Amino acid sequence: MKVVTLRSPGGLECLDVSERDAPGEPGPGEIRVRLHASSLNFHDYAVVAGMMPTEDGRIPMSDGAGVIEAVGKGVDEFKVGDAVVSCFFPYWQDGPARVGDFTTTPGDGIDGYAREQVVRPATWFTHAPKGYSHAEAATLTTAGLTAWRALVVDGQLKAGDTVLALGTGGVSIFALQMAKMMGARVIATSSSDEKIERLKELGADHTLNYKREPEWGKRVQELTDGRGVDHVIEVGGPGTLPQSIDAVRIGGHISLIGVLTGRGGEIPTAKLMAKQARLKGLIVGSRTHQQEMIRGLEAGGLRPVIDRSFALDEIADAFRHEESGRHFGKICLEF
Repeated sequence: MKVVTLRSPGGLECLDVSERDAPGEPGPGEIRVRLHASSLNFHDYAVVAGMMPTEDGRIPMSDGAGVIEAVGKGVDEFKVGDAVVSCFFPYWQDGPARVGDFTTTPGDGIDGYAREQVVRPATWFTHAPKGYSHAEAATLTTAGLTAWRALVVDGQLKAGDTVLALGTGGVSIFALQMAKMMGARVIATSSSDEKIERLKELGADHTLNYKREPEWGKRVQELTDGRGVDHVIEVGGPGTLPQSIDAVRIGGHISLIGVLTGRGGEIPTAKLMAKQARLKGLIVGSRTHQQEMIRGLEAGGLRPVIDRSFALDEIADAFRHEESGRHFGKICLEF
């Protein structure tokens, strides 16, 4: 089988494609999956670029989708031929958050899904949504579930709420789609007028070019008649958080899911206190959250936005496309 590995110290030039023997038969409680797709996330980029060092020879990519080829003894949830998608935290099955690092995350602390076949415990996967392509299913493991947890699990999103989604990366696009699917209003931001037009096509009720309106928090207040938004999908971190606090309503909810502007910085704590807003950090979600999300997506008919797909041996080019920032939605590998 074809497999991608990462040489230390990391960097796109350190990604190697080679052939390995296919895995054997699954043991008790395991499944063998013929993988057909993965999707790129900033976390994957940080690993392969050497920003988050990992073990020499690591197989990257946290997202994997494919078809079950064989099932081991005792596996009742799946059968041969089922389409499945991987879980970001394979040991977090249910209940409150219990993982605060990436030591058990495929593609980081353990080997991931940049390969054609894998044998893993059945509980490391869920069924893929009915009718989804493998590439579409692969977008759900990280980006889709992060948006779902931010809005639905932690945010308790309801019809009539207003959501502010920052940027046009995978999580933010999913948040826009999920919010509209559930009857909410959405304000979306971008620095590109071309991308803003695409946000409108996806149903954004208001859009802002944050380059032209650096005080976009105040503009959001104006767009909501001085009330502010109920939910903020905060992907920037310290560079954008002050504006997000301006934008949120009193008692609102800010989901801190990214640190694209840096890992540390000043926070206007007095303003956050006055807003009485809930600032909640999160990293993806549990297997149960993923199963609930998939039921929701099937009921709502949501389909992921895929910018472009690359072959497995074009993985470095796929990450270069991500580096460029030209993409809108998800970048995938299909193999």
